Amino acid sequence: MDLFPAQRRRAGRERGGCAARIGACAAGPGRGRLPPGGGRKGRAQRREPEMVGAGARGALLLLLPPLLLLPPLLRGAAGGLAESVVWAVNAGGDAHVDVNGIHFRKDPLEGRVGRASDYGMKLPILRSNAEDQILYQTERYNEETFGYEVPIKEEGDYVLVLKFAEVYFAQSQQKVFDVRLNGHVVVKDLDIFDRVGHSTAHDEIIPMSIKKGKLSVQGEVSTFTGKLHIEFVKGYYDNPKICALYILQGTVEDVPKLQPHPGLEKKEEDDDEDEYDDGSNIKKQANKNRVQSGPRTPNPYASDNSSLMFPILVAFGVFIPTLFCLCRL
Repeated sequence: MDLFPAQRRRAGRERGGCAARIGACAAGPGRGRLPPGGGRKGRAQRREPEMVGAGARGALLLLLPPLLLLPPLLRGAAGGLAESVVWAVNAGGDAHVDVNGIHFRKDPLEGRVGRASDYGMKLPILRSNAEDQILYQTERYNEETFGYEVPIKEEGDYVLVLKFAEVYFAQSQQKVFDVRLNGHVVVKDLDIFDRVGHSTAHDEIIPMSIKKGKLSVQGEVSTFTGKLHIEFVKGYYDNPKICALYILQGTVEDVPKLQPHPGLEKKEEDDDEDEYDDGSNIKKQANKNRVQSGPRTPNPYASDNSSLMFPILVAFGVFIPTLFCLCRL
């Protein structure tokens, strides 16, 4: 007979509760229970990774707008220039996008007018970026005058950029031709080799204005009917040609410049050395860097006495006929 049933049931419940608490502590922090070591310490341990994660997310959100804006900033100048180009062609070659973002389309005259040549592919082109040498290595030429028609929809200031390189002839006066724009001669007697030499990039930049139905270029004005006619005119020396060209809506300052040409810079410096004396039109030659090939040659006209001999010759001319007449008498 059990004399203390109630006490034993209460003791069993207490032992079961202790076992459950010991199991929960051994398994780690559970739902609604604090970890060993006290409540405050446990909460601090849980907050540390949460704070670190929140800080990283905040820094990422702060950096995200600049990162999104960075590509447009890097593309800013090139993108703006490319958007200003209304028409561009890689003459005699395939489509190409240059380092400024300008998209040169494939030559529309292919199979229609003239001949395409890639002879320049054998040569490196000076003054040009390595990525854009293709624009100067291919070309279109024709045995007669040829050209392109470009529709222009908006009025404003424009610039025509013509790209050339002489990759065949090795001296001047071998290929000379003119360029016309709507009948106006905008480039006269272009001799590419004489301008820059062999396998060297050369750009002709022609600014123009289209306003109120009028085309103004190089001081000349003509009626504009919505199209630009760019012609390469056959001359006396070989055939006209073009490597690439584009039309930019803007000014000359917007056109990317070619790399410096050491030979051209030296020539310009020599030209600058020819100065004029103040108050006169007599040129002062800069001879300090000139190399003499030998001793100075005497001037054969320095001691010319022909002015003294003239009266003597006149006297003889008068005396001889007079003497002859006297002898006849």
